[in-house]
Amino acid sequence: MAASDRVGDGATMNTTLLAERTRRRQRREKIVTHICLLVGILIFVFPIYLTVIGSTHDVNTIGRGDVPLLPGGEAVANYTQAWGAGGGRYMGTPAGTMLANSLMMALLIAVGKIAISLTSAYAVVFFRFPLRMVFFWLIFITLMLPVEVRIIPTFQVMVDLGLTNSMAGLVIPLIASATATLLFRQFFLTIPDEYVEAAKIDGAGPIRFFIDVVLPLSRTNIAALFVILFIYGWNQYLWPLLIVNDRSLETVVVGLTKMIGTGDQQNEWNVIMATAVFALLPPVAVVVFMQRWFVKGLTETEK
Repeated sequence: MAASDRVGDGATMNTTLLAERTRRRQRREKIVTHICLLVGILIFVFPIYLTVIGSTHDVNTIGRGDVPLLPGGEAVANYTQAWGAGGGRYMGTPAGTMLANSLMMALLIAVGKIAISLTSAYAVVFFRFPLRMVFFWLIFITLMLPVEVRIIPTFQVMVDLGLTNSMAGLVIPLIASATATLLFRQFFLTIPDEYVEAAKIDGAGPIRFFIDVVLPLSRTNIAALFVILFIYGWNQYLWPLLIVNDRSLETVVVGLTKMIGTGDQQNEWNVIMATAVFALLPPVAVVVFMQRWFVKGLTETEK
């Protein structure tokens, strides 16, 4: 019995030591993981932090290249000037106007892309008509054409239609999305055929089936795509720069670049940074408020 007790105690001690080593290893791994996460956060957040801090100081402080790490006392004046009057070398468009233009363009692009992609994918999946897959592949092939390849003919079309310097000219060329059509098509293919048969038995037509069945099943995918497409529309630079000369239609991304001069005249970096902070807020707000739907749309499939 004594020998058995010693064997049992030895086994218990070995188990305890193994458990302790495991806990120490897990603790070290957790510490390393958190350190790597903090370093990544600093790399991404520090430039934004400097922008926010720079927007609270006067122009001379920023012009000297002396950007403090603590807030200054000029925040109200800088943000008021950026919102109401603009700034920069050429006294750019007020940030309020540019934000309204960018918000309108991003919303119209996101909603338009989703609406067109939903209906086109629905037609490809649930209807049988000649050359159905040919049309789908023609849509898919447009993914291989970068914007730069088709921007000149697109611009010529907008000129011929008289849509330059207009919100329609900003939005219409960007309102179709082959990527969203492909994603919705792949999702619609996972909808069971039993749903279609049940809808037919109940006497529901294609429009009723689309509204009552397909759209509710697609809401998380729609939310996820809305976030992506909104940010896509918000960050547009090349097309708004080309199609719009009217300062009242200038978007915030284009306006920021025009506020930065290249000559000897000193830039109003404090106002520029305040405008950049304004430009950050809408995309961040969309991601924060729709984060749960965004994650569900990327990771889950509802049926």
